[in-house]
Amino acid sequence: MPSRAPLTDSFGRIHTNLRMSVTDRCNIRCFYCMPEENVEFKPRHEILTFEELTRFARISAEMGIEKLRLTGGEPLVRNNLCDLISALSQIDGIRDIALTTNAVLLEDQARRLKEAGLQRLNISLDTLNDDTFFRLSRRRGIDKVLRGIAAAQEANFQKIRLNAIAIRGLTETEIIPLARFALEHSLELRFIEFMPLDADDNWGAKAVLTGDEIRTILEEEFGELMTSERSDPSQPALDFHFKHGGGKVGFINPVSEPFCSDCNRLRITAEGKVRNCLFSTEEWDARELMRTGKSDEQIEALLRDCVQHKKLSHGIDSPEFQKPERAMYQIGG
Repeated sequence: MPSRAPLTDSFGRIHTNLRMSVTDRCNIRCFYCMPEENVEFKPRHEILTFEELTRFARISAEMGIEKLRLTGGEPLVRNNLCDLISALSQIDGIRDIALTTNAVLLEDQARRLKEAGLQRLNISLDTLNDDTFFRLSRRRGIDKVLRGIAAAQEANFQKIRLNAIAIRGLTETEIIPLARFALEHSLELRFIEFMPLDADDNWGAKAVLTGDEIRTILEEEFGELMTSERSDPSQPALDFHFKHGGGKVGFINPVSEPFCSDCNRLRITAEGKVRNCLFSTEEWDARELMRTGKSDEQIEALLRDCVQHKKLSHGIDSPEFQKPERAMYQIGG
């Protein structure tokens, strides 16, 4: 049980989920996330140390945060990440630690991550085709990604989920091969609508391949998809299972079907800025408090202020929507 009052916003949403970016660096250059060249990363001294991340997670857990997800950039480029996971796993109240990765470096790290206390993996897999992979990521390496997935399965993680971005005019042909791959390897697959967080400002509503459209494509190939029970009402995905045979597929539709009413997530960027929404235009500086000797209570007050300023929704579907100045890799996926 939390030792402090829970993190509740002005709309009654209780926050139990924290996404922690451990780096803004990445070993590929997906166009929906970051620029291809001349990327300016934060200098090492500006990035939160493992001790600072652990302290922030502990204070958050005392206010009811139960689930942590490590993100980036690409978190596996951060040296000695297993040390951080081990420290986080010992925090009272934290019952779930997950990691989002492009899996390029996963083959050599999967078993150590599991042994350190990592429980779940979300692996970005937009395509099985090396040429399409290059178009999306501006780098080669789909073979490394597939070997990373295999290594993760061998390490016996509690759950391995594949995440595929959906972009009109580019990824339609990837839908069926990805679904077949997930079915054959007993993996859960989720399709995510293209969001306005790309560094090159190429996003537009017409580029969004919606979850409903993808579902139609899947049903034409595999038959009817049946609604799955939601184990967590705050989860962003609408989950389905194949009527004829096993396998689960989900759709995260932040553009066509916003799920803000049940949002229970907070974020902290690699350099210590707290955000109450992926699309927030405001940030709260936790690093400044930690590096100037402020107390746990003062960091708690910062978190509560951040949560109280959370809006009802991100507003992508509103004419008043303002795209964040930062791209996905700078915020944390």
